[in-house]
Amino acid sequence: MAGRRAAPRGLQCAGIARRRVLAWLAGAGAFAALAQTPAFPEKGRTIRIVLGLAAGGASDAQARFVASKLTEVLQTPVIVENRPGASFILATEEVIRAAPDGYTLMYAPSSVVAQNPQTLAQVRYDPFMDLTPISLGARGPLVLTVHASVPAKNVQELVAYIKANPGKLGYASFGTGTSSHIYGEAFARQAGLDVVHVPYKGGADAAKDFLAGRVQYYFDAAPNAIQNAATGKVRMLAVAAPRRSPMLPDVPTMTEQGVRDLDMASWLGFYGPARMPGPVVARLNAALTQVLAMPATREFFRQGAYEAEASSPQQLAELTRTTYDQWGDIIRRLGLTKQ
Repeated sequence: MAGRRAAPRGLQCAGIARRRVLAWLAGAGAFAALAQTPAFPEKGRTIRIVLGLAAGGASDAQARFVASKLTEVLQTPVIVENRPGASFILATEEVIRAAPDGYTLMYAPSSVVAQNPQTLAQVRYDPFMDLTPISLGARGPLVLTVHASVPAKNVQELVAYIKANPGKLGYASFGTGTSSHIYGEAFARQAGLDVVHVPYKGGADAAKDFLAGRVQYYFDAAPNAIQNAATGKVRMLAVAAPRRSPMLPDVPTMTEQGVRDLDMASWLGFYGPARMPGPVVARLNAALTQVLAMPATREFFRQGAYEAEASSPQQLAELTRTTYDQWGDIIRRLGLTKQ
């Protein structure tokens, strides 16, 4: 078989030169595009961390602590803006509508991306299409707490007391469709309890009625549970997590006390609007990783029974999907519909 004829040397050299010119032009174009992108963050420009909860709660305290440290690391103001209401929907929609330039972020519990889209009819966002994962922020359990007026020292005694008083006890939640609601519903279904669900607009509102004894028990965030228990008005009976919390070693898990499927640790993460530029996400991730690794940050979170923990954007994306699927299984088993 005859081989292909080689191109004349002059044409070979011309081809090589042409490819070099095209490569140079492509590189120059990429350099020009990069040069047109302003450095992030611009000096003096404020970064907002939007929080869908009222000021004064545990998540608010965590967000403000991180914001103060980010201000130092990024050398630009970082503030927290509270947008409470509608089970975090208002805050999430505000972030989604914001320019994807890195100056509007959200610190959100896992329920915002894993539960709300599956339980709340008014949710119009897609957590996988409308948000950019940036970094995990913290992990920590929900804690089953009871008011001191309830004579129960463990989960079995609480079940017995509720069954002896059918329809007379109520449990609080952060809001319909949140983790505290689903845990409460799963507990009631599994134990065969006749109780009333009382939803609130967040942990701060729920705590007021809970401490006053208007509702009798509550799957609460660990920092709030510890604070409330310190008043002597409530007791901590169990953690809803795969294992005991290092910060609450004497509080057994729900599983240890015979209640299954309430063993997923809660977490919070940092997100931004969809389509954020990769370099901006990388800069924010690096800053958050630095802040969350600081001994002062870790100690501050630990005091509230949470563990400060950063992640890569990809790891947070995977955790979001895994948690969404896990909660979806529980929601379907309970037969819960969007409300």
